[in-house]
Amino acid sequence: MFGRKKVEKLVDDIDRYFDMIDQSVLVFKDGVRNYLYSNSDGFNQNLIKMSAIDSEAEVLRREIENALYTQTALVRSRADIMRLFEKTRNITDILNDSLFQFEIETPFVPSELNPEFMKLTEFSTLTVEAVLPAAKAYFKSPESVPDKISRAYFYEKEAVKYSQTIKRKVFHNMPSLKLSEKFHLRYFALHIENLAKAAENVADQLAVMAIRRTL
Repeated sequence: MFGRKKVEKLVDDIDRYFDMIDQSVLVFKDGVRNYLYSNSDGFNQNLIKMSAIDSEAEVLRREIENALYTQTALVRSRADIMRLFEKTRNITDILNDSLFQFEIETPFVPSELNPEFMKLTEFSTLTVEAVLPAAKAYFKSPESVPDKISRAYFYEKEAVKYSQTIKRKVFHNMPSLKLSEKFHLRYFALHIENLAKAAENVADQLAVMAIRRTL
């Protein structure tokens, strides 16, 4: 009975951890919007919130990883779960680092690129939002994971399309920009695109885990 309660608490903590990632996604999306549209006060608040969520999530993640080593009920899937957490940590790192890079490097983004950058951000964050319910479902109903991650692959492809659109527009259609500015914009587009790719990696990991769990 006590073992079951510990497993239930662990699953609840994992749910809470994924909820924190979801909060980070919302802050990131709002932060990019505030930066692009020069809402400095809102952007600074986004940075504060992101830092607070990241610190709290890091503490919880370490607690979960420590608990995993003591749960014999999860010993068969422990390695897979640790890989899952490693890949989800990559998502949180990109969310946190990318938002702070806007503050540190203050890239010049021409206003005509704002819609494309927002679309890129939208599809990249949608990719993350698609894999989080699947990650939660793995611990309760693994058979539902494949259906839940299917959208992630679609959103990732859309994110890549918008990233390519930005890069092509910057290098082909904006001769007034300095070459350094073009490289800077490509760099930030790539950072946001990498968020979608990191979420796709989580989807791939979940697909493998779900198959093993249902065998």
